[in-house]
Amino acid sequence: MVSIRVSTKNGELQGTAADGTISWKGIPYAQPPVGNLRFRAPQPPQAWEGIRDASQFGPVCPQPGRSAEGIFGSRTGQPAPSEDCLYLNVWAPIADAPSYPVMVWIHGGAFVTGSGSMSLYDGATLARNGSVVVVTINYRLGPFGFLHLSPFGEELASNAGLLDQIAALRWVQDHIRAFGGDPDNVTIFGESAGAMSIAALLAMPAAKGLFRKAVLQSGASQALSPAHAEGIAAALLNELGADTSDRDRLFTLSTEDIAAAANRLYEKIGSAGVSMLFQPVVDGKWLPEEPLKAIEHGAAEGVAMMIGTNRDEGAYFVRGPEHLISAEAAAQAIHAMTGLSNAAELSGRYPVSIEGQAQLMTDLYFWRSAVQYASGQAGQGTVWMYRFDWCLPGHPFLGQAVHGAEIAFVFHNLQLMENLNIELTEEMERLARMMQEAWVSFARSGNPSTPELQWPGYEPKERATVIFDREITVVQDPDAEKRRLFITAVKN
Repeated sequence: MVSIRVSTKNGELQGTAADGTISWKGIPYAQPPVGNLRFRAPQPPQAWEGIRDASQFGPVCPQPGRSAEGIFGSRTGQPAPSEDCLYLNVWAPIADAPSYPVMVWIHGGAFVTGSGSMSLYDGATLARNGSVVVVTINYRLGPFGFLHLSPFGEELASNAGLLDQIAALRWVQDHIRAFGGDPDNVTIFGESAGAMSIAALLAMPAAKGLFRKAVLQSGASQALSPAHAEGIAAALLNELGADTSDRDRLFTLSTEDIAAAANRLYEKIGSAGVSMLFQPVVDGKWLPEEPLKAIEHGAAEGVAMMIGTNRDEGAYFVRGPEHLISAEAAAQAIHAMTGLSNAAELSGRYPVSIEGQAQLMTDLYFWRSAVQYASGQAGQGTVWMYRFDWCLPGHPFLGQAVHGAEIAFVFHNLQLMENLNIELTEEMERLARMMQEAWVSFARSGNPSTPELQWPGYEPKERATVIFDREITVVQDPDAEKRRLFITAVKN
């Protein structure tokens, strides 16, 4: 049986027991990235004396506004933000077992918001129901985590947020046995920017061997070119009044000054089609190749993968007339992402309306990249594909299967739906149970099939896809015509 008090290589931790699980929160997995460690690769955590109280979450990483609480709200409120934010949290079952599979959650938020302490990601139910150890992590966000600074000095890091994630996974390898977890059976799972992070981790040599399985929810290959990212970094340095000959200012500026400069930069160039200024970059060192190309070349050989999207991802982002773009801008976006010469013809399939452009975003930014990534990995390891279709017609937020809607079902934290004035039903409970069982089965064995759900693997010929809705079905090659139109990297 796992003890509430555990001994790690860095010191002792006192956890909290409740409802069949033990939790340990606010565990440092790296030194605080402040002062001279700001904008640098994470350093191993320092040991402490005595017993460290692990009953409270650590600070969230600096981010805009109150977005750390998320759409579903928070039961307890979020900790205050601080650059000293490299902490993780662990939930484990109170039960006798030699060791449990480990599931490490990487949160989303467009690489600028979110935290591992959001109530939506509470790991207690998943740990208890699935007999797994659940880990959630913070990682540096926005300019603190995804500014391409290595061209401006060898001591400066690019992809610092990804390096934080790798440091957390190394901590899991070194310490998780003390919490009842099996370091040889680690699955990483994440949504949106968390899934995009996983796509990058699968392409990073430094992450190799730190996990065996990966689940990518509503996100896949996403990375800036070095030249593009260097231009963004130079622009931010200019906003800060710091040039390449005055790098020391980067370590003395306040958190607020850097955040304000990032906001000004969004206002200046974010409207020019660059919606994510801060994201992974092909830096030539830690991320040597664009993630999709890397896995096609075998970077993730032998890693089992689950990947999928929600049917109406774009409806989360395109909600009103102010979000619409012209048909010409839509054609430019299609051409930029696909290279197709008939982009204008394709954009004509999507009316310049809220519904039309929400569907374009779904197809172009989420569905297409997921199918490409699944196809790229299918020759290198086993792959399973899903689509989440469940919704509540007429509800102002969940009236469609929007971006992020599946997370409450995977974690089985449906009680948060009450914050959206939704009354829970047996149907919702059943869907959450079946989805959670599939995710746990995958974490345990590398196969998401369960006694109630026979889930065939994804192969380029059949393209079997599980549809999660009021009834769970298997569909062969959904949206085949659209796939042939949009995905030139996949042979038909």
